[in-house]
Amino acid sequence: MNYKCSHDVFLSGSDDTGNIFTDHLYTALVQAGFRAFRGHETILPNKSELKKTIKESRMSVVVFSKWYAYSSWCLDQLVMILEEKRRSSGHAVLPVFYDLDPSDVRKQKGVVAAAMETHKRRFSSDGDQCDKEGEEMVKRWKTALGDAADLGGMVLQNLSDGHEAKFIQKILKVIANTLRRTALSVPNRLIGMHMRAHHINCWVQDGSVDIGVLVICGMGGIGKSTIAKFVYNHNFSSFHSSSFLANIREASNHPNGLVSLQQQLLYDIVKGKKENISCVDEGIIRIREALSWKRVLLVLDDVDCPDQLDAVFGMRSWLYPGSKIIVTTRQKNLFKPHEPHSVYNVEILDENESIELLSWHSFGQDHPPDEAYGECSRRIANHCGGLPLALKVLGSSLAGKGLDFWESMLRKLKDIPNSQIIEKLKIGYESLEDDHDQNLFLHVACFFVGREKRFAVTVLDSCDFYTIVGIENLIDRNLLTVNPQNNTLEMHQLIQNMGREVVRQESPFDPGKRSRLWRSIDSFRVLIQKTGSIRVRGLKLNMDEKNEWGRFLKQSMVNLYCTDKDLDELDYFGVDGFAEMQNLELLQLSSVSVCGSYEDFPKNLRWLSWHNFELETLPGEMNLGGVAVIDLSHSKLKQVWKGAKFLRFLKILNLSHSKELIATPNFTGLPNLEHLILNHCSKLASIHDSIGKLEMLILLDLQNCTRLRRLPDSVSALKSLETLDIAGCSSLNTLPAGLKAMESLKLLRADGISMDKVAEPRSTNIIILSWLWKTKKCPRMYLGSLPRSLVTLSLFNCSLSDAAFPREFGDLSSLENLNLGKNMISVLPQGIRRLSRLRMLEVEFCRRLTSLVALPNIQKLRISYCEFLQDITFQEESYNGCRIERGSCHDQIKDESEEVRLELLENVDTEVFYGRSLSDRSSENVIVKMSSICRF
Repeated sequence: MNYKCSHDVFLSGSDDTGNIFTDHLYTALVQAGFRAFRGHETILPNKSELKKTIKESRMSVVVFSKWYAYSSWCLDQLVMILEEKRRSSGHAVLPVFYDLDPSDVRKQKGVVAAAMETHKRRFSSDGDQCDKEGEEMVKRWKTALGDAADLGGMVLQNLSDGHEAKFIQKILKVIANTLRRTALSVPNRLIGMHMRAHHINCWVQDGSVDIGVLVICGMGGIGKSTIAKFVYNHNFSSFHSSSFLANIREASNHPNGLVSLQQQLLYDIVKGKKENISCVDEGIIRIREALSWKRVLLVLDDVDCPDQLDAVFGMRSWLYPGSKIIVTTRQKNLFKPHEPHSVYNVEILDENESIELLSWHSFGQDHPPDEAYGECSRRIANHCGGLPLALKVLGSSLAGKGLDFWESMLRKLKDIPNSQIIEKLKIGYESLEDDHDQNLFLHVACFFVGREKRFAVTVLDSCDFYTIVGIENLIDRNLLTVNPQNNTLEMHQLIQNMGREVVRQESPFDPGKRSRLWRSIDSFRVLIQKTGSIRVRGLKLNMDEKNEWGRFLKQSMVNLYCTDKDLDELDYFGVDGFAEMQNLELLQLSSVSVCGSYEDFPKNLRWLSWHNFELETLPGEMNLGGVAVIDLSHSKLKQVWKGAKFLRFLKILNLSHSKELIATPNFTGLPNLEHLILNHCSKLASIHDSIGKLEMLILLDLQNCTRLRRLPDSVSALKSLETLDIAGCSSLNTLPAGLKAMESLKLLRADGISMDKVAEPRSTNIIILSWLWKTKKCPRMYLGSLPRSLVTLSLFNCSLSDAAFPREFGDLSSLENLNLGKNMISVLPQGIRRLSRLRMLEVEFCRRLTSLVALPNIQKLRISYCEFLQDITFQEESYNGCRIERGSCHDQIKDESEEVRLELLENVDTEVFYGRSLSDRSSENVIVKMSSICRF
């Protein structure tokens, strides 16, 4: 923005209008009191003076006539004018088309095209070809002409009947309105701004007559308003009128706030005095009248509810064609899905941009002064997570400070975040509709970031939250995201810090009176000092962290409380440390030992996670009646509980890596169990027959239970089971005979289980088969018929041979993913052809495989380390392209005449390749020759 301007208007026009229109316009500008400057070649002796004059002008008016493009001086002016507009967001440009169609300027047609050809001939060095410098000059002029025409402007179609004078008066009015509209203040250092604003500028300048609405969305402090100001400054002069309404959320909370916003908008649009508006409804009518007859640019900054939008511009149909509306908000779903609008999600700064912005505020330059400050700057930038607000605030607070101050600040930020940043981010938390969503946010910030969404929903639903609705509200406010790849809950580090700081401020000096204890050091103190209270709803204590702080803290506790005890005894906490925490719902412990009577243990638990649990069985007096999730992974349990235990709310039971566990518990009292996780229980030898009563069970994970020899027949009664993982159960002899009846089963993993031959026995043969298994004259594993509901089947490293496939393998009509890797097969069974839904086939490490014949319509094929694979054929009538992944292949091509070259199989989309040969073939199958190509 120009803060020192010698001229109001720089007037650019060619000689053909110099004594007529441009002269009249210049005179009218001077008489109207504007400081106008004529860009005539005789007035400005050189280009440096010309550039300086344009820079010192508040705006430029370019009068395009039939002879404008013939003047190299005018074209140079135009290039400089547009460069100044790009450099300074406050420099406005008004194109005026004097008896010339704007499309001729935009597309260089007619007289403009003829002028460009004249310049090319003038620059020709040999009379036939334009020299390089001249060619670049013409190219710049053409670009400038197109860019100027894209700005819109004013067009004079008819010079008769005194219209020229009227036209000049209209121009004066537009100039007056433009100069009254001042550019907005933006920071001097806009790191990454041009790249982020580029797409929005293109959208504003698209020349469409459609009424466009763009939502700039993102978390607080990410730069939404700055981007909007930057775009507004670069574009407002191209519209008849414009208005930037700042801080709408805050302003609307004041008395008559919406009415005041309406008055400001009307003043900006009509450029008259502020008129009194009695109510919002009256303001809506007046705004409708004002917006309906001129092309406007509106920016509505920091909107947080639809009522604010309705009060300002109401229905889109009110607006004049070509008008643009930009809305900045923290809410993703401010507009309804059926309302046409575009969304631009602001991205955080990358590490380099972050360090540059931090350096400007800390050191007054774009980089740290030395390596030591560079390392500290990198750590501060990582803490800020690419958030511009945080980088500016912390950078300013660190300016002029020594390295010891920087290090101290980094340590402080781990425990106590910067208050200025927190207050800005806290706006999003406070704008949540009710205490339900606020409490849900605090729970997630303290305990569920990085957790899988379905798991979080299970736990939080049991805590009486309406979790699905709440999570969507948090996502809508940009307080939470869900990773689309693994479905985990994610939160910006500073947003998480803000939530945790809200909890810390509940009781800054007494953690036992806070609602949530997520820091192990606070939980340690509360338990050892027995200062917990009824306010505590969640507690996390990981004693594996004691290498960082535990020895010092425990020594302090010994000195204060336990001077007569050995230090190592402080590894044990008394159960009475939980006595006052009767509202505790979420308990996460790791490597924690507790002694005493469990009658004092919290009775309101919903999630019990106790890794490395040291007891051999759960104490009988431990009340778990309301618990929804029990996670005792890596425990020393031998028996989970004695007899049957009625836990009607339990949905997830995780006993994985419990290497001493011999048998599962009785499942009779677990009617709602959905996930049973027993993987890597290396001594587990038996599963209780009552497992068949788990009617709600969805997942059964037995992976790498190496001593498990059989599954109860009752497993086939699990009508809701979707996932069965028995991979690595190397001692398993057979699956239940009723496997085919499990109509809900979608995923079966049986990797590493030997199946030399698979055949379905008759009921009369069971005794004979049992004898055969014992004498090793029959395969160790009987697979039996598979359910047609399977979507994913993995039989990796199962000793399968060509004859060892189930008879009904081809009947798996729902199968989409099949893994047959590391098996002793040379060809695939005929049934593969009938798997019409198959999308991915894996045959890696099948070292005897020679051909893949008549494959169905798969999308991905993995064939790494198949040394003898030579032919791949597809069914032409269903073929739709397949991506082949074959890993490393170090040998060179032996015969360049082969139909398929090695490089074509190197990370290539084979749909493109195969498409080349389809038209040349009349055979039934498309054949890919692979002989003499890959030797792995």
